[in-house]
Amino acid sequence: MKWRVMELGVNDAFTNMAIDEAICDSVRDGSAMPTIRFYRWKPSAVSIGCFQGMMEEVNVDLCKKLGIDVIRRRTGGGAVYHDYNGEVTYSVIAPLDAFPKGIRESYMVICGWVINGLSRLGINAYFAPINDIAVDGKKISGNAQTRRDGILLQHGTVLYDLDLKTMFSVLNVSKEKISDKMIKSAEERVTKVRSFADVPIDALYNALLDGFVEGKEYTKEGLSAKERSSAEALAQSVYRSDEWNFSR
Repeated sequence: MKWRVMELGVNDAFTNMAIDEAICDSVRDGSAMPTIRFYRWKPSAVSIGCFQGMMEEVNVDLCKKLGIDVIRRRTGGGAVYHDYNGEVTYSVIAPLDAFPKGIRESYMVICGWVINGLSRLGINAYFAPINDIAVDGKKISGNAQTRRDGILLQHGTVLYDLDLKTMFSVLNVSKEKISDKMIKSAEERVTKVRSFADVPIDALYNALLDGFVEGKEYTKEGLSAKERSSAEALAQSVYRSDEWNFSR
């Protein structure tokens, strides 16, 4: 199987999620190859899982004040703060039959590509079922997946750096004031690439790229004109809409 690889891009949250859906459509209809893409979020954003309630999970007023996007994902899972300076995100979009039928097993395959990439930076990461990647017992990557109409979409974040104060401010993780104790507790559960490798974020991307494409036949290509047009329309009609983002 030949893959299309889309190199690191930067988009707002609405465009990022719309691009994933547009690619799903084109892979489904056979007009595009299975796709791996890498991206960052500008401005920073908070995404919630498709079954969550925006107002319950996110301090929406503070996000507006700070210029942070808020968006509902198509995948499940919890609320995530996507820091422009703090992560590289990937999406994998392919026919279901390209991966094992089991949810855990398919996570293991794709997360293995992330682990392969991190190893190139000297980071000894491992799969932490059902959908995390950890180093020394601490989470360094969270991943989410959805399967619709014969297509698997998995996307995940790889933490390059951590801004825990902002993260706790924009997520409704506690009614209490943010405390040093809370931040210390999070630091015991979550880690980042910069704790293990003193490299720029582009080096993380290049390591992940190498880890993902190893052993694959692939070509580096961008969006087709059809996908770009579809993504622009979806970003405006769906992902920027309150009907979608505040539907629960």
